[in-house]
Amino acid sequence: MTPDLILPYDGVLPVFSTRPVWCGTGSTAIGVATIGAQAWLGDDSVIRADGQTVTIGDRFWLGNRSTVHIATDTHPTVIGDRVTVGRNAVVHACKVGSDVVIEDDVIVLDGSVVGDGVLIEAGSTVFPRSTLEAGQVYAGSPAKAQRPIGHEDLAERAERLREAAAAAPAPSQGDALETDPTVFVARTARLSGRIMLGAGSSVLFSCALSAEVGPIVVGADTNIQDNSVIRTRGEGVVIGRDTTIAHNVRMADCRIGARSLIGIGATIAPGTVIADDVMLAGGATTDPGQLLDSGHLWGGRPARILAPLDAAKRTMMARIVEGYCAHGNDYRQAQAAEAV
Repeated sequence: MTPDLILPYDGVLPVFSTRPVWCGTGSTAIGVATIGAQAWLGDDSVIRADGQTVTIGDRFWLGNRSTVHIATDTHPTVIGDRVTVGRNAVVHACKVGSDVVIEDDVIVLDGSVVGDGVLIEAGSTVFPRSTLEAGQVYAGSPAKAQRPIGHEDLAERAERLREAAAAAPAPSQGDALETDPTVFVARTARLSGRIMLGAGSSVLFSCALSAEVGPIVVGADTNIQDNSVIRTRGEGVVIGRDTTIAHNVRMADCRIGARSLIGIGATIAPGTVIADDVMLAGGATTDPGQLLDSGHLWGGRPARILAPLDAAKRTMMARIVEGYCAHGNDYRQAQAAEAV
């Protein structure tokens, strides 16, 4: 059994040391990734190695709608043996030891090092460049050590995650969508309802966009990254041009301006209005009806102003948009070739 979608990056395909035990509906593997024996990839899970390598040990379990990714040109991702990742989690550009359990809705961010035998509890955020010491339970945002944990307790927590994943229903199919020829929509993404995608925009792997009541409107050259979920139950969602919606973001019935960045694992509550030129940090949340003013870095739960949006951050945000426009073009061609 292989993932639903396997694509090359720079001509290189992922390598599995043996056939995975299970690859769920919508699972995707891309690029310079090496995955050890007896891997389990849940529904809508994504392993994407485009610009750096992903190296994963034996008996890796990746839960439904979870994402493993790298930081282009700066950080690979390295994961040890017997690692279990729950649902809707992100392991991003970091190093994870062996016998680690990463529970549901956890975000592990760039440059972090997670020691052997660590449990990261559900909903936690590991801030960039953190070091998590071996044999400890971590929780919170930022994740902090809570208490020691032994092998038996770790194994029990891993088994709970696996049982929950096995009981989850399979994802449903989306609608066919007519788009501009410059748009990239991943084959494993599911889009339904009234959706308009601007020229050069991209909807990446295992995203779910559901315009149940109001429409979803996405501006030109905006990228919506792997496993993000956008739903409308009221007025709809509008996202401006040149904006990045990072991995595993959740949003409903909101407005997001141009040239903004919504960080990994953020949650945007209904009624939120995010102005142009805003950066929202990974793992942040907004309150219903909250207004995020232009020109600031926001973060926290609920989001608050952390710093002005300086020239370096603006340049970084623009480079991400440029990079994803290139990714979208490359993946559109690779996906077309894979279908032949």
